[in-house]
Amino acid sequence: MVLKKKKEVQVDAFFLDHQQLEKLQRFSKAEEQNLASLLLHCAQLSSGIQQIQCIKQITPLVKMMNQNPASDPMAKACLDVLGETYFSLGVKNPLKKVLASSLNGLPEQLMTLALQSFVCCLREELKTTDVYLYRKVLDNLASCMVDFSLGRASIKNLFEEVLQFLQKSLIDIQEENRQNHGNHIVQTQLMHDLLIAIKVSMMLVQKLQENIQGGLWEHHESSVWQSMCSLLKSSTNFLMDATLLQTVQTTSGLAVILFIKAMYEPVEELPSLVSDLLLGSVKPAGVPVWFVSTCGTLCTEQLPDSVRLFLCHGALAMLEWKNGSMGENGEKLLLDIVSVLLSLSSELKESSMATSLSRILAIWTNSALAALISGSPNLKIKLNGNSDVIGNVLEYVYTHWEHPLDAVRHQTKLIFKNLLQIHRTTIADSNEKSDPFFERLIKRLLSLEWHVKGKYASLGCLVECVGTENILQLDRTIPVQILDVISDQSLAPYASDLLETMFTNHKTHFTLSFQESTWIDQWHDIWVSPLLVILCEGNHDQTTYIIDYYLPKLLKRSPDSLSYMIRILQASADANLGSRSTRGALGALMACLRTARAHGHLELLSIISSGLVSTERIKQGLVHQHNQVCIDALGLLCETHRSTEIVSMEEMQLIQFFMMYNLNSQSPAVRQQICSLLRKLFCRIQESSQVLFKLEQSKSKQELLENSTKRQPLGILQQYKDFMSSVCDKLFEALFPGSSHPTRFSALSILGLIAEIFSAPKGQAQVFQLEQVIDSVRVQTLIQCFASTFEEVKVLAFGLLMKLRDSAFNLQDSANLDLLFQAAMDLSTSTKPYDCVTASYLFNFLIHHKGLQHICLGKWVEHNPQVDENTSVGTVEKNTLAVIKLLLVNVEEEIFQAKNSLLRAAASFPMYGRVHCITGALQQLSLNNLTLVAEWKETVARLILMSYKLSAVVSPVVQSSSPEGLIPMDSDSESADRLQMILHEIQPQDTNDYFLQAKILKEHCKVESGKQADHRPMENICAEMRGKEMQTCDVTAQMVLVCCWRSMKEVSLLLGTLCKLLPSQAASEPSDGLITVEQVKNIGEYFKHHLLQSRHRGAFELAYAGFVQLTEMLSRCNSESLHKMPEEWLSSVLEEIKSCDPSSTLCATRRSAGIPFYIQALLASEPKKKTDLLKMTMKELISLAAPLNEPSSVIPQVHALNILRALFRDTRLGENIMPYVADGMQAAILGFMSPVWAVRNSSTLLFSALITRIFGVKRGKDENSKKNRWLLAALASSLELIFVKTEQTWLLQQLLIGHVF
Repeated sequence: MVLKKKKEVQVDAFFLDHQQLEKLQRFSKAEEQNLASLLLHCAQLSSGIQQIQCIKQITPLVKMMNQNPASDPMAKACLDVLGETYFSLGVKNPLKKVLASSLNGLPEQLMTLALQSFVCCLREELKTTDVYLYRKVLDNLASCMVDFSLGRASIKNLFEEVLQFLQKSLIDIQEENRQNHGNHIVQTQLMHDLLIAIKVSMMLVQKLQENIQGGLWEHHESSVWQSMCSLLKSSTNFLMDATLLQTVQTTSGLAVILFIKAMYEPVEELPSLVSDLLLGSVKPAGVPVWFVSTCGTLCTEQLPDSVRLFLCHGALAMLEWKNGSMGENGEKLLLDIVSVLLSLSSELKESSMATSLSRILAIWTNSALAALISGSPNLKIKLNGNSDVIGNVLEYVYTHWEHPLDAVRHQTKLIFKNLLQIHRTTIADSNEKSDPFFERLIKRLLSLEWHVKGKYASLGCLVECVGTENILQLDRTIPVQILDVISDQSLAPYASDLLETMFTNHKTHFTLSFQESTWIDQWHDIWVSPLLVILCEGNHDQTTYIIDYYLPKLLKRSPDSLSYMIRILQASADANLGSRSTRGALGALMACLRTARAHGHLELLSIISSGLVSTERIKQGLVHQHNQVCIDALGLLCETHRSTEIVSMEEMQLIQFFMMYNLNSQSPAVRQQICSLLRKLFCRIQESSQVLFKLEQSKSKQELLENSTKRQPLGILQQYKDFMSSVCDKLFEALFPGSSHPTRFSALSILGLIAEIFSAPKGQAQVFQLEQVIDSVRVQTLIQCFASTFEEVKVLAFGLLMKLRDSAFNLQDSANLDLLFQAAMDLSTSTKPYDCVTASYLFNFLIHHKGLQHICLGKWVEHNPQVDENTSVGTVEKNTLAVIKLLLVNVEEEIFQAKNSLLRAAASFPMYGRVHCITGALQQLSLNNLTLVAEWKETVARLILMSYKLSAVVSPVVQSSSPEGLIPMDSDSESADRLQMILHEIQPQDTNDYFLQAKILKEHCKVESGKQADHRPMENICAEMRGKEMQTCDVTAQMVLVCCWRSMKEVSLLLGTLCKLLPSQAASEPSDGLITVEQVKNIGEYFKHHLLQSRHRGAFELAYAGFVQLTEMLSRCNSESLHKMPEEWLSSVLEEIKSCDPSSTLCATRRSAGIPFYIQALLASEPKKKTDLLKMTMKELISLAAPLNEPSSVIPQVHALNILRALFRDTRLGENIMPYVADGMQAAILGFMSPVWAVRNSSTLLFSALITRIFGVKRGKDENSKKNRWLLAALASSLELIFVKTEQTWLLQQLLIGHVF
């Protein structure tokens, strides 16, 4: 087990001002310690922790004072300072609570004096008029009312002033929020301040009710009454204001009910009043005038659904449901609340509202349970399981137990569980096991198919009520049925939980029913034997999920069953070894042993020495033809319950045996599991070696003599070292030239684990270090891995070299480093895309070399003496800047040449490689903590300018309407003529005539020597260029396109990286940062242009990747001008889509090209809890996708359908998009009726996306479709808008008769 590191507590110290220090110094005595000298000493301490210890001495010191402290001027001065200190401390500072605790312990004679000081300080606090300082006052008020008698007494003395302050704060914060409309950062802060103000108002009313309900407001003209009316009115306004945060509205609902409860008389009529509010039946003539003047907006027949929901919450939380104190009116209110909640469940579909409703309904079930204890017989009848009320709540459960939101599903389970308790309470004197309600529920649940997730939790709740045996009497095959379901991972957790509940309950039943243990065989037959059959013969998924989810629970609840499993499996292991598709008895045995050892149920050496399982049997598992059996056997060796358990010699030999045969596994999942398990083994070796080192140091010679027959620590440590050296030798041998990718991946991954785990801090003994077995040949082997065509191999090799960089550089001479740098420069301009990746890793490796400037860069760039002399500049920063400048100079020259001939660039020096290396170098460096700021600012500006220039060169190709065929490759003149118009679409920058006429290419791009006279010269027939070394090369359309779109890709990633790495500078002081606000805005405009103009999918997808990085930065920055940019861009593009402007350059083909990506990026960056942009966008898109009138152009409709499809497919929008599913479905179905093919096509794509969103993804062609479908009730509830609220009554008819489809 690994212990978590204890988190250090941060305590900010307090400081006293000059006046306070003088006051204490007047009473401080050097010869003896008094309260003044203690406080003076405390104020001089710089550590908050020390100040806490000092403050704790106040109470003992005061109690030791001889004279009467109440008449002592020193005590008055000290208490004044303590009061001022208390109110100056932050609410989260532990000093505040410690000080309150000490003041609570003051002697009685000092309390009056302390109260005077605190009242004076609090009165000063209440004079605050700055809205942005209200939060501090509110926090102090809240602190005074929580476990602080002196603070509560102070508030009680100033009750009217506090009420007036709270009244004023609510009004002022609301007004300030209105004035800052559009400033989201300020509004968010104000919303939280408003929330705290409402909570403090409620706390005041709850803690000091006697002040309110006493004689202070016998007359409605009293100030307390007026303040309470104002608080109630403000809370009502907040409750009705849909623009506020939902948490503010919810809390306001609580406050409204609480304030009405405190003010309304007679109290007996309060439940009726709340019922009337919820049902919209309040008559103004029947309520007091003050109620109408403060809550008049609630006295309407049609309250907003959200307001009714929050009022239900307030009634449930703030009214007393226990002891039957509200009588029959309270019982009626309870039933009215559930009626309102159930009616709202079909109306409130937004995820946050649906979550709140389920939570409030769960609260209702708790309130109903409380009310039933002392409720009337009539209430018990109405809340019986057979009643309509419970039946309706059960229907809610059936509809929502597979809701997409986890929170709703969890609350649904609680609701069902409480409903069972409610029914049990109503039949307290009856036999639960034979109750008709429970019998009906069991039969209904068992009749459902096992793919229904809600079935499992509900059955689990029923098992607790009626017992497993009663359920098994209906169907003995239930355990086998549930085990069969575990083949679906989405159902496995639910099924395993149900099995655990059932077999635990069944075991308890047998234990209580039978005196002897003869029942265990029967129990094994029901719960264990079916498990072993499936482990031996089941498919891969089923056995894997059973081992992961069910087997650990079975062994935890019944560890004695392990010996039964081993005995049964050992008996059939030789006869049933398994195959590639099944584990067999051997595989099942390995799985059981692995799980048992990992959870501490067995010791490996004990079962080997006892002969229960032999070493040869484990070897059989390590080389089994079924991959998972090998993994389980390896897991048996690597996973233990204790992380410091000694690794035995037998285990080390078995590990070496395993590595001989399994490094070249073709399955990525298997390789990943091997690395994960070996990590656990190496951690065991590392942690147990530390224990052995300590043991060796602490052992005395006598102990060594006494334990000479046992394994000695030094001997074990030497075995560890030899084992690790042997493993490393085998791994480096596996990296020979020509070794397969799986072998290289496994070897590098394991070497990386060894380097990471066995890296000890200085001064700590280490059993092994990878540097001990590293030499120049092995370093060169790792560097050669950069040449692999698989980037994951490059990543692993680079990571390993970084961990060994000191040793690696010491083993490399200058000439070799120079050759590596030259190779990196050459590879960065290769026409093979993977070569530039290799170059990037070489650069990133060499950048860490201290002598890079002198060894390699001297002949490429001019030295900067100031940089060289500046010793504060880090090696990595200095080298990175030099390499980027070098690459930048080269790419700028290549861009200049590409302007003259893009064909030559594509053939000889594609520019994307250099840009890729620049981006890679930037990503290795933390640009938020740099020394050479001036040089970096200049370099960043040049990088941005270079990106724009490169984009301008290649964008004509990727923005062409047919970029894939920009260079005609057709072999007949007729096709070439047809492609002529494509060539004239773009504005080429080439100076040759290649783009000015269509070329005809021979099939093999060659001309026979005997027919050369009959044809035009070769340069007019083939697109032929000469490279840097004057070799002839043919340029194909693919080469030009790859060059252009990869260049666009690298430019987008570079710009995105610059924005992503520099958020703080761009957000605060642009003059001090590496990138200015204006540059960020220009980058945003660049992305906007290319996302909306590019036709090539690769180009706009990669521009999208960079744009996402930019929008995420904009959503977090503090600059208001930058923060509003996504909203402005979104509004602009929606207006352009709606305008139907013939001059618009938006692409209406290719599924609207980059437009959906552009809008996705803008919406996905919006905070999940604030979805204003999403709501506005969906409203616009739905209206465009399903126009009420015949539009003049279908292009906006096509765009809207395509964008909706992208948004419904975007998982980042999560459940916020679900409320629009019904509208989207309606738009898609209506689109099927359009006479325009483009609309029908986009509607079909949208419909497909919606079906996937509703039913989930079908994971295999043979998969049972029932697994991913919604229940009919859930589907009907979610899509009710289509069939109930729409005015097109023909739609349902069309669906029923099949005309649409």
